[in-house]
Amino acid sequence: MKFKTAFYAALASLIAGASFAGGYVAPVVEQPVAVAQTRADVDWTGFYAGLQYGQGSLDASVPGVTVDAGDFDALGLHAGYLHDFGQFVLGGELDYNNVEHDDFDGSADLWRLRARAGYDMGKFQPYVTLGAARLSDEDAKETGLTYGIGADFLLTDSFSAGLEYSHADFSDIDGTNIDLDADMVQIRASYRF
Repeated sequence: MKFKTAFYAALASLIAGASFAGGYVAPVVEQPVAVAQTRADVDWTGFYAGLQYGQGSLDASVPGVTVDAGDFDALGLHAGYLHDFGQFVLGGELDYNNVEHDDFDGSADLWRLRARAGYDMGKFQPYVTLGAARLSDEDAKETGLTYGIGADFLLTDSFSAGLEYSHADFSDIDGTNIDLDADMVQIRASYRF
């Protein structure tokens, strides 16, 4: 009889212990986690304007002969508008560059009007450009084709910095049968409105 009583007592204590095993547990309060800015949080739509500085090289050619025409520095201003369609960014830009040749006195004016197509990767936007360029100095003026590739990075909601390579072809400058090719790399800084 003692054994039976001891068995029932042990069974009752196991059942009672099991009922308290899943007892009260304090709720877990999770702290909010900062979420990295994603592409959906960045909108490149709007007007922008800024400054650029670059260096480049010139090649001059007549039929059958091409020569290195030297290097140049270019300092200028740009303004444009972009529209962010979600994944793709399209727009246009007008820029002016004061071009100074390393070996000659004087300077030339380089104006460019270009279409721009980019890919929205959040704060980073690679892009391509295509448009017209107008080169003029006191001796000659010519309009040609320009194209390029570049990338902008948003430093803040209002400021971006970028790097761009561009090429321009000027054919038969002022009817002289001389073609001029210009390659240029520029750093850019823009304020976005």
